Amino acid sequence: RYLLDNPDVVKGKSVLDLGSGCGATAIAAKMSGASRILANDIDPIAGMAIILNCELNQLNPFPILTKNILDLEQEKWDLVVLGDMFYDEDLADSLHQWLKNCFWIHRTRVLIGDPGRPQFSGHSIQHQLHKVVEYSLPEPTRRENNGLTTSTVWDFQP
Repeated sequence: RYLLDNPDVVKGKSVLDLGSGCGATAIAAKMSGASRILANDIDPIAGMAIILNCELNQLNPFPILTKNILDLEQEKWDLVVLGDMFYDEDLADSLHQWLKNCFWIHRTRVLIGDPGRPQFSGHSIQHQLHKVVEYSLPEPTRRENNGLTTSTVWDFQP
């Protein structure tokens, strides 16, 4: 939603959608004018879902990587976006270090979406975040996610 409402955030930029899932954020980046997109998710079924969702949105599929990008040499991206990825403490620590490297080595902007899961709100990354916007979740999503009611977009500023 944030990228569709604020296309200037991605227009003409390279965007990595980390933990892409169904590809909604990568698709929003494409619709908002990103110049280069990589959707990354370790689940091959997510890769298939991304292709199907591109077709449903009349978009040519963009590159999809179904390997753990945290284990690969870091590329330069203008923007890294990720959502709801801090669900496991070990993963959260690895992500935090990887995102710091993106920021400090390549000056990459990082936007994180999270619905307020305790693993995220209790993680040390909280001290390096600036709230950009908060959205109310639709009722069906609230029911499916154990009462979580909002999702916030954070700007990571280590």
